[in-house]
Amino acid sequence: MSNDFSLQLRSPYLIFMGDVDINPYAKTGLGIVKWCPELVAGQLRFAGNTLDLGVPELTIQQAADFGVNSIVVGVAPIGGNINDRWVAVLVEAAKFGLDIISGLHVRLEDFPSLVSAANNSGAQLISVRTPPAGLPIGNGKKRSGQRVLMVGTDCAVGKKYTALSLTKSLNKLGVKATFRATGQTGIMIAGNGIPIDAVVSDFVSGAAELISPPNHPDHWDVIEGQGSLFNPSYAGVSLGLLHGSQPDAFVVCHDATRTVIDSCPHILLPTISECIDLHVRCGKQTNQDIACIGISVNTSGLPVDQGEAYLRNLSDQTGLICIDSVIDSCDPIAEYLVSKFGSNKHNEGNH
Repeated sequence: MSNDFSLQLRSPYLIFMGDVDINPYAKTGLGIVKWCPELVAGQLRFAGNTLDLGVPELTIQQAADFGVNSIVVGVAPIGGNINDRWVAVLVEAAKFGLDIISGLHVRLEDFPSLVSAANNSGAQLISVRTPPAGLPIGNGKKRSGQRVLMVGTDCAVGKKYTALSLTKSLNKLGVKATFRATGQTGIMIAGNGIPIDAVVSDFVSGAAELISPPNHPDHWDVIEGQGSLFNPSYAGVSLGLLHGSQPDAFVVCHDATRTVIDSCPHILLPTISECIDLHVRCGKQTNQDIACIGISVNTSGLPVDQGEAYLRNLSDQTGLICIDSVIDSCDPIAEYLVSKFGSNKHNEGNH
């Protein structure tokens, strides 16, 4: 099966936020603005929405006049549904010829009015969360190249940001490294990838193997994580991704202020040590040499004067490099990764 999962997304983008004003549910819009600001022309919010991406406000008419080519659904509320008010905006955009790009679980093609408007104008309906057909099951066979996976104590703790930042830091060191997207926002940023959480469970590990194919011995795939082994709602996808990724190394991502599992608030969050231990035990199934190389913490919820102390204390407790990938760069983790592993693989592979 081909490893080319690229998408043809037409920028510039108008980011649609609607009435969603909670940051974790707006991570698609926030992520695109953070990592691809040059592709974003503006945002469209409903009146009263205080969540601001920091880009110009545009109506559909203004966006069309400005030369916007696509409207991106920049939010993902629980359930991933599109309500009637949203549909009306997307239909208007399609009538103006704007492509509609969505990473929600619901498919754009399921809305007749949207299909009709797109057919009349020639606009494309692009559901990013559609995995390719014919995915294989995982085979667990060792493949050439090196891999580092982002894992988490819970969902929405910075796995995508950390992966993108680490890729940037590795490239800055002159290391051949590629960001491998496994979620809708990452795919929109990278232009390719597989939406792992939309893959039928039997094929998750096989999809993960395709995302990070055989490569040159000194090449690093930096793999975006999904879910958490500790979150009963999403642990299945996390385990399949861990097995299929066969990571040589992993980075634990964590939110400094979170105490319970996001979707299961009756369950306490694991400690960092518990998270490391479980990932090593489960990861050894496909890579006996798996190791944790660092911790990336979202400290934004802490008082400004407590973030650095929190990271220092956590580093003292674990003996690992601890950074906030949003505030800091991932340079220290990248440097440690290179010093620890170097180019220690000897089987030639393909890019």
